[in-house]
Amino acid sequence: MLCTEEINVNSKGIDMKSTMEILEIMNREDEGVAKAVRASLAQIAELIDATVNAFRHHGRLFYIGSGTSGRLGVLDASECPPTFGVPSTMVNGVIAGGESALRNAIENAEDDKEKASSDLEAYDFSSSDMLIGLSAAGSTPYVVGAIEYAHSIGADTGCIVCNEGSVLSRLVHHPVTVVVGPEIIQGSTRLKAGTAEKMVLNMISTISMVKLGYVYDNFMVNIQPTNIKLINRARRIIRQITGCDDVTARRYYQESGCKVAESVLMIKFSLSADEAFIALSEADFNLHKAIEACSSKV
Repeated sequence: MLCTEEINVNSKGIDMKSTMEILEIMNREDEGVAKAVRASLAQIAELIDATVNAFRHHGRLFYIGSGTSGRLGVLDASECPPTFGVPSTMVNGVIAGGESALRNAIENAEDDKEKASSDLEAYDFSSSDMLIGLSAAGSTPYVVGAIEYAHSIGADTGCIVCNEGSVLSRLVHHPVTVVVGPEIIQGSTRLKAGTAEKMVLNMISTISMVKLGYVYDNFMVNIQPTNIKLINRARRIIRQITGCDDVTARRYYQESGCKVAESVLMIKFSLSADEAFIALSEADFNLHKAIEACSSKV
C-alpha cells in the first residue's frame, strides 16, 4: 500500500475530538512536511539545475498533473510573470481535464494516459523543454503518459512524488521523492502531500529565476507594475537599492518606462533610459552583472 494511503495512527478518532485537539494534530503533522522536504534537498537541487539548463537553452518549463497536484502546478506557473517579469509562456501548468478541472473535480481525467501527449502537443512541447510530473502517488496514468511522450521526443524530465519507489520516480531523469507519510484523513493528499508539493514548486520556480538573474540581491527587480501595491513596491525597491529619496525614485521610474532595473542603473550611473537598457541587455538582463560592468567604466 502507498504510504499516503495508510492509516495515520496519530489522527485516529479525530471525529470525536475538539476543534483545538484536531488543530494540534494537523499542526504536528504539518511540522513533519518541512523535514521531509529537507531530506530531499539534494534531489531538488539536481532538478532545479536541470530546469535552469533548459531555460538557458531557450526551453520552457512545464508542470503536469491531475487534481490537487495539477492545480498547484498551474498556480505556481501563473505566479511567475507578475513576480519575475517573465513571459507567460516561460512556465506552464497543464492539468488533466483542462481549464474546467481547476474549479471542478474531474476524477477520471487522471486515468486518460493518451490525452497527456495531445495536451502537450497543443503547447508545441519540444525536446528543449523541461517537463515535471506532479503526482502524490507517483503513478497517475495521465502524468506517466506525459513523461513517456516527453522521452519519445528527447525532452528532459523530473517529478515530485510522495511515495518511495514510485513508477514516476523510476521513469524520469530527475526524481524528487518527499515522503510525508500517512495523511490525517486517509488518502487525502491535498493535505501533507499537497503542502510538500507546493513547497518544492516554490523552490523550483524561485531558485530558477534567481539563477537566471531575475532577482537582484533579494529584490524582485523585474516586478510588473500591474496594480498600485506593485507600483509602490517597485519604487520602494529602487529606493532600497540606490538609497535615493521617493521623489527621485518616482521620477526615474517614470522615465525608465516603469522598469526597476533600468531605474537603478539610471540613478547609480547617470544613464539615460536607452543607455540603461543597453547596459542591461549586454549583461543578459542580469542587474548584478550590469552594475559590475558600469562600475568598471566609471
